[in-house]
Amino acid sequence: MADLLDSARVDKQTGLARELGLRDLALFLIPCITGPRWIAAAANAGSGTITLWALTVVLFAAPLGIAVAALMTKYPVAGGLYVWAREDFGPWHGFLSFFTYWISIAFTLPSAAIFAMSVGVIGLGPSYAHLADERWFLLIAALSAIWIALGTNIVGLKIGKWTENLGGMATFALGLLLLAVAWVVYSKRGVASPLNPLPAFNWQTLQVFSVISFAMSGSEAAGLMAGEVRQPEKTVAPAVLAATSFASTFYIACTIALLVVLKQTSISELHGVADVGLAAGQFLHASWLPPVIAAFVLMNAVGAFGGWGSAVSRLPYAAGVDHLLPAVFSRVHPRWHTPYASILVLGAAASLLLILVQIGDTLKAAINAMVSLMVIAGYIPYVYIFASAWKAGKRGAAIAGELATFVTLACSFVPEPDSKVWLFEFKIVMGTAAVIAAAWLLYRRNKSVQLP
Repeated sequence: MADLLDSARVDKQTGLARELGLRDLALFLIPCITGPRWIAAAANAGSGTITLWALTVVLFAAPLGIAVAALMTKYPVAGGLYVWAREDFGPWHGFLSFFTYWISIAFTLPSAAIFAMSVGVIGLGPSYAHLADERWFLLIAALSAIWIALGTNIVGLKIGKWTENLGGMATFALGLLLLAVAWVVYSKRGVASPLNPLPAFNWQTLQVFSVISFAMSGSEAAGLMAGEVRQPEKTVAPAVLAATSFASTFYIACTIALLVVLKQTSISELHGVADVGLAAGQFLHASWLPPVIAAFVLMNAVGAFGGWGSAVSRLPYAAGVDHLLPAVFSRVHPRWHTPYASILVLGAAASLLLILVQIGDTLKAAINAMVSLMVIAGYIPYVYIFASAWKAGKRGAAIAGELATFVTLACSFVPEPDSKVWLFEFKIVMGTAAVIAAAWLLYRRNKSVQLP
């Protein structure tokens, strides 16, 4: 009976298995949208980011959810943003949207892995905290986490979806734990940082806005998995609403929680969540707290790696079906019903980038470079998503989303206060140009092949 049910879920045209129901899709999206690393970055910039979170929810996250639900109903096939841009604006625009998004996620996985591993070792206690600055340890641990997560999704969503489910549930538990800790600390000592919700008007605020906006992205991952969602017309909208609502609440509440426990200047962008766990653990005489927080962060990371690995692998799969990439990308494993080649290539690219960014620079500089490039590359597709939403009749969402997208792109070019402006701008401009040029060269190479 189970075998018959499994075979019934396999799409005969694509070979992909429809394994994701409403609960699975919601939990799949939560670690894709919600990352503990971003609350540390926001808290480091001060309590004014609380207002920035709220503005981003209204101007970007909510419009994006509306756009994704509408476009998945209009185009209920695997490929998501690639298919949407291709159908509405032509093959080149679809390919550019896919390629820049794919590159962005290839940058996201290494930086997220380093964050998670740093928090993990600090959470183990003072005896292991020094490993957070040991490059080779972080490199090996991060590579292991990436491949464990991707490996579970290569063998099929029937198994792999539980990686994402675990990540979603761990994120929920982490949020509750941070709020509970902050409440107990507040009741005993008050707040460590002043909670002024008005953001300062300076360059740092502009720079952190791009990070906050990027943090609230991710619901488009549902579109990438359209070929593997059961009854997408009934499943997608409530799943996106649930995941986006949770992420919005998590980011705002947990940013406040971090600022209640620690002073703004004491919260590290790289491992601020671990810093809060250690400080609260010492204050409350709860030695169990740091490792529990670290465990939840690690589970969130593995869920996010699996979710993004699965979702983004469907982009080269769809481009391979259109003959804009080598045929191997369009192959589906005969037993596991997954685009295994696409997942393997993403894992290899993320691993290579993780190694390359460590060369000749400090760890913090390497992370900052990855964050800047992943935001810019990742936001080019949103220009197309909201333009497609306009064509789908979602005019209000399209206007708000495009406004937020262009503001985010502009803010991404704002350097950090202690960086060399000319060098920062050179890296960002040249890096963005290189990504677009690579997309054009790949597209031109296969353009002569007739699309099906």
